[in-house]
Amino acid sequence: MTATNTTRSPAKIVYARETPEGVGATVRRSIGTPALRNLSPFLMLDHATIHPGSGFPDHPHRGQSTVSYVLSGMWQHEDFTGNTGKLGKGDVQWMTAGRGIVHSEMPLFHDDPAKAEPTEALQLWVDLPADKKFIEPSYQEKKAADIDTATPSDGVSVTVISGESHGITGFVRPVGGCWFFDYKLSKAGASAFQPIPKGWTAFVYVITGKLQLGEDATRVDKYHTVVLTAEDDEDGVLLTRPEGTDEETRFVLIAGEPLDQPVVQYGPFVVNTQKQVMEALSDYGKGQNGFERAPGWKSKIGSQLQG
Repeated sequence: MTATNTTRSPAKIVYARETPEGVGATVRRSIGTPALRNLSPFLMLDHATIHPGSGFPDHPHRGQSTVSYVLSGMWQHEDFTGNTGKLGKGDVQWMTAGRGIVHSEMPLFHDDPAKAEPTEALQLWVDLPADKKFIEPSYQEKKAADIDTATPSDGVSVTVISGESHGITGFVRPVGGCWFFDYKLSKAGASAFQPIPKGWTAFVYVITGKLQLGEDATRVDKYHTVVLTAEDDEDGVLLTRPEGTDEETRFVLIAGEPLDQPVVQYGPFVVNTQKQVMEALSDYGKGQNGFERAPGWKSKIGSQLQG
């Protein structure tokens, strides 16, 4: 941090508690719980751990984008538009639901279940602008080998999934996009300053280790989400691994421009009015207005959990 930089500070800290989700899966959720809502443009953040015999079989979405980032293991995707994908450690997937999509998300394990390790992944939901909620659905994935990593100082690495960090620019989707960085602080005392556009919503989720944020060095443990302040004079955030810590500090820092619009959510449908919620339920049930391919469609990868 230079003399001209002013760091953001923690505005709210929320512990991501474990909750059941999908079929037999467990997620740690912070954003999207009663403790942390209305963090526009972000709707939900899940830290999922998926064991053999569990997953997220066929289910619909409307009105949001999802970003899935694999921390360990393998992840599969299949949707009713014909898109399929297999993601490994460090791979990322963007899916824009738009007017409607039905998909399945399942772990991919070793042939011998006894040797299978759980799949661990983060999934972020990003709201779509009101005038983009009914666009056609789309899917994109990027392999870890194609994602650049910056090393701004000793003991600091930043995987630039999306956005700008320390001289590296990662692709940002024009609709439902955000800045998304995977930081690793391998040495006690390692520190970095991450610029963030003024006025943007930003948060940190700690995956492992301990992290200090801001000039007052607020210390945060793993599985906590930290919402950052967004004052006019703040141009980034100071991030430090505390001295005397033995475990590597790993966290994601995510930022995006807030949307000035109401959010009405009913499960996987994220729209702007209660009327639009009822329309989404009707459209999905009747197979219309974006869900024409839904009736009778069943994914191959989800069949093991849905008969």
